[in-house]
Amino acid sequence: MFIFFRVFVCKLLKLFPALLLGLLGALPASAATILVYGDSLSAGYGLARGADWPALLQQRLRELKSDYKVANASISGETTLGGLNRIEQALREHRPALTIVALGANDGLRGASVEAMRSNLERIIDAARRANSRVLLVGMQIPPNYGPQYTEKFRRSFSEIARAKRVPLVPFLLEGFAEKRELFQPDQLHPVAAAQPLILDTVWKVLGAELKVQ
Repeated sequence: MFIFFRVFVCKLLKLFPALLLGLLGALPASAATILVYGDSLSAGYGLARGADWPALLQQRLRELKSDYKVANASISGETTLGGLNRIEQALREHRPALTIVALGANDGLRGASVEAMRSNLERIIDAARRANSRVLLVGMQIPPNYGPQYTEKFRRSFSEIARAKRVPLVPFLLEGFAEKRELFQPDQLHPVAAAQPLILDTVWKVLGAELKVQ
C-alpha cells in the first residue's frame, strides 16, 4: 500500500507543472494600461466626472471589446517640469503598456523656455521607455501672446521631439475647434464637455492605429 501511494504521488508531482500551466492559461489576462499623462486639458477641469476625453477613451475601448484600461494621471496646472518630477512614480504605480504624454500647454502660457520644455518632454519619454512603455506624444499650440517667433518655435518643438525620439505624434490636442469660443468654458482655455468627443477623435486617429484597435 505504501509503495502504491509513493508511485501515485510521484506521478502527481510530474503532472503538476502541466496542471498549473493549464490553470494559469484559463485565468483572464490582466488588462494592459494606457496612461494619460497631461494637465488640466486631460484632467477634466470644470467638467462633470466621466465627461473628460480619457474617460470617453475608456468607454470607446470597452465598446470595441478591447482589454486596455485607461489610467488618467493628469493634474491641472501641471508643467513639463512637474511631469518630469513625478513620472517615475506614475510609471511604477500604473506600469503602462503605452503612455500618452500631453504636457506643455502651461509652459507655453507662462512663456517658459522652449528648450527647457523640450528637454523635460524628452526625459519623460526616455523614462517611459526605460519602463517598457510605448509613448504617444500630443502636441499643443498657444495664442500669440509672446509674439509669433515664440509661438511658432513652441508649436514646432513637438514635431521635432517626435522625430528625434521616433514616437508617434498627435499634432494638436484641440485640432479643429481651437477658434470656436462656444466650445470653451468662460476662461476660454478649457474645453467644455461637448468638445471632449472631438478631442478623443483627434487622439484616436493616431492612438487607434498604435493599438491596432479600430
